Amino acid sequence: MKKDDKTNVMRVLDQKKISYNAYSYGNGEAMSGTEVAEALGIDPERVYKTLVTVGKSGQHYVFVVPVEKELDLKAAASASGEKNIEMIKSKELLPLTGYIHGGCSPIGMKKFFPTFIDESAKDKGTIYFSAGRIGHQVELAPADLAKVIRYSFAALCK
Repeated sequence: MKKDDKTNVMRVLDQKKISYNAYSYGNGEAMSGTEVAEALGIDPERVYKTLVTVGKSGQHYVFVVPVEKELDLKAAASASGEKNIEMIKSKELLPLTGYIHGGCSPIGMKKFFPTFIDESAKDKGTIYFSAGRIGHQVELAPADLAKVIRYSFAALCK
């Protein structure tokens, strides 16, 4: 991979000397997570999406869940200790995180937000998630992800 092809996520992982696999796919257009799994020829159960929410308190939270599942907002509120949680508006994503919809990663946001990963990732050797740019994914062991960001596992899906 050429240096120009590296995303901020990859640079953070390189800097911390964390082993990962990087994948490129598609033509730069946003795809559903299931389409990403298909393009990469992997089981969709190993592909995760990064969702940014806001709690009743005004605090933002990041949830990483399997692409074929839906975030259960009640479970998310419970995990974060909020009364309720809602998804942020798409237009708020870039100024808040530095990422655009379809290219949001739990690594390398403008600032750190409390992060929760669906407990289904616990049993997987590695998971795939956005490398911070549409058309790019990284594959990483959840234990290695813990070396870059703080997160908690929780039951998050319907």
